Parts: sequence; structure tokens; C-alpha cells
Amino acid sequence: MHVGPWSHTFLRIRVFSSQRTSRASLSSTDHRLETPHRQGDFLDSSFFSQFNQITYSIKMSRPQNVGILGMEFYFPNQCVDQADLESFDGVAAGKYTIGLGQKRMASVDDREDIYSFALTATHNLIEKYNIDVNTIGRVEVGTETLLDKSKSVKSVLMQLFGENHDIEGVDTVNACYGGTNAFFNAVNWIESSAWDGRNAIVVAGDIAIYAKGAARPTGGAGCVAMLIGPDAPIVLDAGVRGTHMAHVYDFYKPDFTSEYPYVEGHYSVQCYTRALDSAYRAYQKKFQKKYAKDASIDTFDYCLFHAPTCKTVQKSYGRLLYNDFLASPSTEEFASVKEAMEAVDYDASLSDKNVEKTFVTLSKGRYGARVQPTILAPNNLGNSYTACVYSCLASLLSSVPASELTGKRVGAFSYGSGMAATFFSLSIVGDVSRISETLALKEKLDAMKVLKPEAYEHNLELREKAHLSKDFTPVAGLENVRDGTYYLVKVDEKYRRFYERKGAAAATANGVSA
Repeated sequence: MHVGPWSHTFLRIRVFSSQRTSRASLSSTDHRLETPHRQGDFLDSSFFSQFNQITYSIKMSRPQNVGILGMEFYFPNQCVDQADLESFDGVAAGKYTIGLGQKRMASVDDREDIYSFALTATHNLIEKYNIDVNTIGRVEVGTETLLDKSKSVKSVLMQLFGENHDIEGVDTVNACYGGTNAFFNAVNWIESSAWDGRNAIVVAGDIAIYAKGAARPTGGAGCVAMLIGPDAPIVLDAGVRGTHMAHVYDFYKPDFTSEYPYVEGHYSVQCYTRALDSAYRAYQKKFQKKYAKDASIDTFDYCLFHAPTCKTVQKSYGRLLYNDFLASPSTEEFASVKEAMEAVDYDASLSDKNVEKTFVTLSKGRYGARVQPTILAPNNLGNSYTACVYSCLASLLSSVPASELTGKRVGAFSYGSGMAATFFSLSIVGDVSRISETLALKEKLDAMKVLKPEAYEHNLELREKAHLSKDFTPVAGLENVRDGTYYLVKVDEKYRRFYERKGAAAATANGVSA
């Protein structure tokens, strides 16, 4: 997997020493540098256009097709059925399964945390792709599941890289957006003059849990680790991503004594929608500038979305079509709805149920073909926050044969409350069969242990008791932990955390620590 250093920049400069060279004798590529009288150290503002005594040529070789070379997706081996949870919570049948579009939700007890998640995903990636850890020069982590206000998750992962301490990157925190920022950072590094020829690893993961109430069934958990480098089969499209950032309080975690967030539910949905609109339009503008043609919903063979719920994903895909309507309302497809939809102003459209229903209906056929294959993981695991949009990518790779994906463009929308969002795209330019097979997503989902709602609630109670504890030993057993998974052994009197890997010899006398 190691890619050698790209060729250095070569700079050749020719200086004309004679100050008597006439303008007439200068070739079109030889230019005189004018220096004002008695100001020999001064270069005027038109320095480069007046660079008349120096010619230069630059040859530069850059890495090509930078993107995802390999992928591992870890999630806990426990889940709860949303239909069972409906009965347990005493709500109407279909409220979670139809209203939210959710089938199951991952569950985590006190044996696992964000450190164990990240260690497991990263170690599995290294093992399954036979990565020489010395070929890794950057590790970026995106998460909002914090165990320490100072020490990064990335620093914990350094235990997996042996004597290779020359690894850049730390954590990015901004709700569910951190994983995407980590991904962009890794790609930007490889495409930059700072790159030393090595690959990068991006880790994005979270444990999403809520206080008892309406938001609780929208939780979930998971962690993605991706190998990033040049000549990848899944390429991040350059120069077209559109971003929207703003200051809002839609979802935030100011209380460090609890894992639970403060959520303004309806407002957060509006923030998500506004960010999607803005980022998509920014993408379209850059796409048009780069390719001299318009981007629309039909530009993308598939679309990935940050998935608070799968119902949100369906509505968001319809929203892309609404934006296409705003850009070209006279398109024949919109003839039957043009008059009614033009009567709704933009701010009202953010919460207008008729607008939502109209474009969900118009996009239904496309949704089934282009988006349904991407929600296998979110539908069964729930919202994994920073990992969520990449769990959708894992779902796509696991749901569509690799032979049918080559040459396809995949749109992607990543959103993090607070807020930060980007619409970007990926191009599948090579064979992804190894990634699909290595993920083994369907097999792992089918093997999950389905808990009764009472057991799910008990897991949350265990986590509440474990939060911020020191001199602590987890209560949960190891029967629900898969082989190859890191688990918490203890937290000592100084809050230092110690882990071991199930089915493997401990890395040190005390296991892996944090």
C-alpha cells in the first residue's frame, strides 16, 4: 500500500548579468527587472510582470486520484429492534419504524467507548489490508464523543503504530461533521507540498445516546477507519465541494457531566435543510465553473446523506430536487407543481409539509434506485454521528455489485450541528470489490444480538454510572463483544484507561492503555 514520494519541484532560473542589454535584444520570454533609482532593495508591486532579467520554468508532479484505498466499519454486536422499542415506550406502532424509518439501533454497554471503537476499527483496517504502519504519515480522527478535554483519540491510536512516531494529525470536533473534516484534511495533505509520500488513515466514530424521551430512538453507534492515498478506486472530486457554516444552537453538549446532548429538534431539522440547500448550491456553482455544465440531482448515480434518521435521508433527497426546481422551474418535470411551489417563499419552504411531500413524491423513483442502497447501515444501526455518511458509503459498496459501481459519481452531504456542512462528491474509478468483501457488512449486521428493550435500557444505565468514573471496573461481561474487538478493562485512580483485545494476546502487560 506504500506509495513512494512524488517527484520534487524543479526550478530553473536564468539571470542576465548585463545591465546594458537593450529591450530590443530581449526575447519574448526574457524580461527586465526594473529597480527605482536609489532604492536597490525595493521591488515594485508589479514584480512578477516586470521580472525582466529572470526566466524560469517549473515542472511539478502531483499525486493523482486521491481518495479511499481501503475501509473498515466497526459497530457493536448489540442492537434493539425499533418495533419492540415502540411497544416498550408506549408509543403508536410505526412511530419509530415508519415515522423515523428505522429498523434497529446499535447498543453499547460500559465495556466499550470511543477509544475502544477507534482502536478496533484502526487495528482491523491495518490487519485486513496488511498495512505496514511505517507507510502511514498522517492519522486524522473525527468524533464528538469525548472522554478527555485535552488528550486526543489520535494519541491513543498511536499505540498501534509501533516505533513510527512521525505521524501528523489530531482530532476534529464539530458534532457529526468531524469525520468529513478529517477526510478533507487527509486528502489535502496528500495533495499538498507537505506530503512525504506516505498514506493517511482517517477514523470517524461516535456513540450516539440520548436522555429518555422523544430523541432516544434516534441514537446509534459505529466507527469507520479509511486508508487514504493516491491512485485510489474511490476518489474525492477536486474543486467542487460546497460548504455552509454558521453559528446556531440546534444540538450541543455543554454539560460535561453527561453524555447526553441538548437538542432543539424542529430547529435542528430546519438548520440541516438550510445547510443542505446552501452547500448544494455552492457545489453546483463550482461544478458549473469547473465543467462548464450544470449539476443537478441527475448528476449523481448515487447519493449519501448524514442520516439522523432514514426518513430524514428521504426528505433530503427530495430537497435536492426542490433546489433543482428553484433553479429551473420551467422544466417539464415540474409543470404540474410549478404554480403551487412558486407561491411558497424560501423561509416558509424550510418547514412546509406540502413542499416536502411534493418533492419526496417526485423523487421517489430515483430515491429507490440511488439512495435506498446507501442506508443499510443507518437503518440497522441508527445514527453514528461522524461515521454516519461513511456508513452510507459502506452500505452502497455492500449493496451494489462492484462491477456496477465503476465509473459512477456519488454525491454526499455531511452535516454537523452548530453548524458545519459540506456537499461533495466521490468518483468510483476503480475496482472496489476488495473493499466490499472486506467490509462484510451484511454478515456482521445479521450476526448482531437483538436485545430486549429492558436490556437496552440497562446498557444505558451502565454507561451513566461509568461516565466520569475513576478506580472503575466495567460491569458488563464479554459475551457480547466480538473477537478482534478492544474492550475496557479498567479505569485507574488517575482516570487512565486500559484496554485489551478479545481473542488476542494483550499488547503489553496491562493491555493497551489510554
